[in-house]
Amino acid sequence: MRNRTLSFASRVVRLCASLPKDPVGDVLGRQLLKSGTSIGANYREATRASSRKHFVSILQIALREADETDYWLELIVENDLIPSNRLKPLQQECRELIAILAATVRTSKDSRRHDI
Repeated sequence: MRNRTLSFASRVVRLCASLPKDPVGDVLGRQLLKSGTSIGANYREATRASSRKHFVSILQIALREADETDYWLELIVENDLIPSNRLKPLQQECRELIAILAATVRTSKDSRRHDI
């Protein structure tokens, strides 16, 4: 997952660099760059969490960032800034990361309940 989120972030960086150099491309690119690179950073922080509660809390942040990234990608496609066929693989990877993070949060929360 560590390598996967790093690879995803690198793809986001390259996409942002290719967006139009206008106010719309600038705003969407900045938002996407922040959320898309934050997923892996938060995942790495979660792996160093001091407790299961902290782990879940940080993973939930990564999950929210992934969902936000999916939103910005949809907006870029919706406004024809990048052809949808070019973004489909990145959108698919983003949705897979969302699914993995959501399942991990859910499992970790369930495990925490059983520890009580």
